[in-house]
Amino acid sequence: MTKSVNVGNLTIGGGAPVSVQSMTDTPTTDIKATVGEIEALQRAGADLVRVSVPDQASAKALKSIVEATTLPIVADIHYDYRLAIAAMESGAHKIRINPSNTPAAGLKEIAQVANERLIPIRVGVNRGSVKENATPEMLASLALDAAKRMEDAGCDRLVLAVKSSDVRETVAVNRILAKKTDYPLHIGLTEAGTTQSGIIRSSAAIGALLLEGIGDTVRFSLSGNPVPEVIGAVRLLQSLGLREGVHVVACPTCARTCIDVAGLAERLERRFGNLPKNLKIAVMGCAVNGIGESQGADFGVCGGKDKSVLFRKGQIVKTVGNDCIEAELDALLEECGG
Repeated sequence: MTKSVNVGNLTIGGGAPVSVQSMTDTPTTDIKATVGEIEALQRAGADLVRVSVPDQASAKALKSIVEATTLPIVADIHYDYRLAIAAMESGAHKIRINPSNTPAAGLKEIAQVANERLIPIRVGVNRGSVKENATPEMLASLALDAAKRMEDAGCDRLVLAVKSSDVRETVAVNRILAKKTDYPLHIGLTEAGTTQSGIIRSSAAIGALLLEGIGDTVRFSLSGNPVPEVIGAVRLLQSLGLREGVHVVACPTCARTCIDVAGLAERLERRFGNLPKNLKIAVMGCAVNGIGESQGADFGVCGGKDKSVLFRKGQIVKTVGNDCIEAELDALLEECGG
């Protein structure tokens, strides 16, 4: 088990649930837009959010952002250690630095302020910033060396991360880190790409590690709006049984399909996907893919030509017209505390 690190009111590591994080893409100095995006990420299921701090104006704006939100805020710092100190003074709950682009004297000052304020630090390595021929063993060593530099500076409230855009390399290096350190690990695939391909590639790497018990906090690093990052990560955790949530199963459809399976399933996911309870809802298009094929479902619908059957835990509840399936299913879920 890894050590535990407290980030505001959130615990990372130490057996705590795997947390989901993302990063804003608004100008940090635009406080209203940044707060709005943080709130959208929170609604999607994020547990903490990282915010870029590229200059002193952004560090100053961070104070208002922290005061206006309830999620822990991580300040992302590069090169200028004074920005890290300013961000901590503005109330950042955690900072992210790259020791390789921060001078030793700056690291000591960061460590001193972080210790005074009990603020954890994420340190690590990005594959793009090291030599092309670096092996997973070399990447892991670079992260451990970075941790040692922070320890020497007097700080051991650390989260380690090694990010690569290669799935196999990401899995390999985190396996090595898990054997060599008990610091919490932030796992993810850097520069994962666009929404669809990035979620697939991120799920392959992160899912493989989580199935082995490796990883304490995760991020899907996608291009564009960050909300899909959180949705993808949350659904991955739910599919692995690492987070409670509603699971909508649906038949793959064929010529026998009598109802809009895909549309109904998608609407149910949007409506109930963030409920903090384990619930399985089945949407089946015909009698062949009916109650028997959806064993284990808490609720479901089996489509017919003009009328469809609603069922609960394998037992038929009622038959309804196809034009009111959604309303009747909603009522059934509400009636049963869904």
